[in-house]
Amino acid sequence: MKRYEVRWARLEPVEGAEMGKTRPVVIVSRDEFNERLRTVTVCPLTSQLHPQWQTRLQVTCDGQPAEIAVDHIRSLSKQRVGPLLGPLSAEDAAALRHLIALMYGEP
Repeated sequence: MKRYEVRWARLEPVEGAEMGKTRPVVIVSRDEFNERLRTVTVCPLTSQLHPQWQTRLQVTCDGQPAEIAVDHIRSLSKQRVGPLLGPLSAEDAAALRHLIALMYGEP
């Protein structure tokens, strides 16, 4: 499991407003952590588009429009993470890094 790979993941069970179902996720944790830990940090993808939301990054996933939901970042057991769909483009990976830094970095 590598950073910026898009993979299927089982997000159930959930509580409250968490995203659920089996859906694509982008691995955002660094590769050195992905190699050593039994968890990965991911951002789920959704087909429910909200272009005006500043917490989402519009991408194409498996040929379909989607958004990476940076506002739903979470860590998952690797046992929940499944098949590879493919990597993010270098441009989308850079945009995702930037959005994560804006949302969770130092002001």
